[in-house]
Amino acid sequence: GTSLVVWGVLGCSLVLAVSGFYSARDDVVELNPSNFNKEVVQSDSLWLIEFYAPWCGHCQSLTADWKKAATALKGIVKVGAVDADQHKSLGSQYGVRGFPTIKIFGANKNKPDDFQGGRTSQAIVEGAMTALRSLVKERLSGKSGGSDYSRGGGGGGGGSTKDVVELTDDNFDRLVMEGDAVWLVEFFAPWCGHCKSLEPEWAAAASAVQEQTKGKVRLGAVDATIHQGVSSRYGVRGFPTIKVFRKGEEPEDYQGGRSRGDIIARALDLFSDNAVPPELMEILSEDSLKTCVDSQLCVIAVLPHILDTGASGRKSYLEVVMKMADKYKKKMWGWLWTEGGAQMELENALGIGGFGYPAMAAINARKMKYALLKGSFSDSGIHEFLRDLSMGRGSTSTVGEGAWPKITTVAPWDGKDGELPAEEEYDLSDVDLDDVFEKTEL
Repeated sequence: GTSLVVWGVLGCSLVLAVSGFYSARDDVVELNPSNFNKEVVQSDSLWLIEFYAPWCGHCQSLTADWKKAATALKGIVKVGAVDADQHKSLGSQYGVRGFPTIKIFGANKNKPDDFQGGRTSQAIVEGAMTALRSLVKERLSGKSGGSDYSRGGGGGGGGSTKDVVELTDDNFDRLVMEGDAVWLVEFFAPWCGHCKSLEPEWAAAASAVQEQTKGKVRLGAVDATIHQGVSSRYGVRGFPTIKVFRKGEEPEDYQGGRSRGDIIARALDLFSDNAVPPELMEILSEDSLKTCVDSQLCVIAVLPHILDTGASGRKSYLEVVMKMADKYKKKMWGWLWTEGGAQMELENALGIGGFGYPAMAAINARKMKYALLKGSFSDSGIHEFLRDLSMGRGSTSTVGEGAWPKITTVAPWDGKDGELPAEEEYDLSDVDLDDVFEKTEL
């Protein structure tokens, strides 16, 4: 008698297993945490998804109708099923509390709607077609289904989209083709899932790039469903399409990752390709320090007196600094130089103070901190010093009293060798040498 009972139990569980799950033979797509994002969230399709539990009676009775509806809607609406008993994370992510729960994933995949219709295959198909009709209507009227740059709200923790320039058929040529900036332009469709995932990354990158290149590289976005003129001119077929526009050159396709880090890195490369090396300016007055205040970091070289090096020696020091300014041009730092002794208060504030030329200090004006070059005043020594600084290494001190020292107004170097001051003649007969060199007892 026991064997019969065992068989009964087994038989029951087998029935459950078959009726509770869907197999590969059905047109129902089995969804789980590892394929949900790719299949549903990033897709442009309308999805009808049943969240079920294998032990739930209502779920079992729905199975046949769900399969039938899936077959009827094949190629038109995607029909899926999630075993929410096994994959609790997915169920709770979409606020599933009872079984079966049916949700419609339309334009905004992060905010599905609850399916309110009946549970027969006929009712399910009708509900799906109604949802499909309203989605298509939205796309036709240019509504975005939750993601449109003009709204300025960047979802997904990406800051606002205020630095993404909304480009249109009307303003594209004026801003992109005739402007001096380098542009990264995203052509998007409001209903496209990949565009939605890109939106917060694009917005965050736009703000960072705007700041780091002082507007020399811009990020724009074109809603290709509305501005079809400019989109077809550049052969945009899929979404999102990202293109790089440089003045006077053919646009090229963006090759690179879609995270904010990848986009920023590419933008900074484009910037440095086009950037002119910063100017190395002599400190002549208070105005000269303006570059320090405007830059994240400002590098000051204090060179030996002209009489110690002559013009050619000085020029070779300046060349070393200019080479470094070119190497680090992506950084948008300020670059200044002065002759030793010309700006004593500045030297004292930077702990250089009257000896050991050539010297170099790098100042962070926002924090009023500086670091001193400890290595050699050479390509390798300065490169190492600046590389450490750009990686946040190296010891720093506070500039003077934490305020800018007084800058003396001086005449610019004329590029020539220095001249010794004209010698004045002294009449030594008036001077008692014994007073000058105090008598020393031998």
